[in-house]
Amino acid sequence: MQVEKRVTELVEEKISDRPELFLVEVRMLPNNKLIIHVDGDEGISIQDCAAISRHVGFHLEEENTIEKAYNLEVSSPGVGEPLRLKRQYVKNIGRELSVKLTGGEVKEGKLLNADENSITIEAKVKEKGKKVQLVETSIDFNDITETKVLISFK
Repeated sequence: MQVEKRVTELVEEKISDRPELFLVEVRMLPNNKLIIHVDGDEGISIQDCAAISRHVGFHLEEENTIEKAYNLEVSSPGVGEPLRLKRQYVKNIGRELSVKLTGGEVKEGKLLNADENSITIEAKVKEKGKKVQLVETSIDFNDITETKVLISFK
């Protein structure tokens, strides 16, 4: 979609001098809601989101990119949003993940490492009659269909 492509360019332009920030996704929903998810290696501030929103909104209006009324929402990805970029995995090292594999299997564990090709998680495995063991498992990115950070309220 042309709108999403242009918005991506505008966001990249706005954060080009901020290497710690990165664009996660741009989505134009059927109800004319334009969603921009931006994140940072150390998180992203409300001020940064507002500055991106102003920049994108200004240029979309100037260029008349979207002819109908629309809502523009700039935020970091929400808690329930799946991880989309390898950079998000690195940011979440040490956190508990739920990883859905291409075969439908789900693995859960603490993210220990993330590199160009795979992630390593430490999962608790309980075999009948034995103590719980911590098992490190490497998972190739090609085998992952969805990953979410598990939130604990303990």
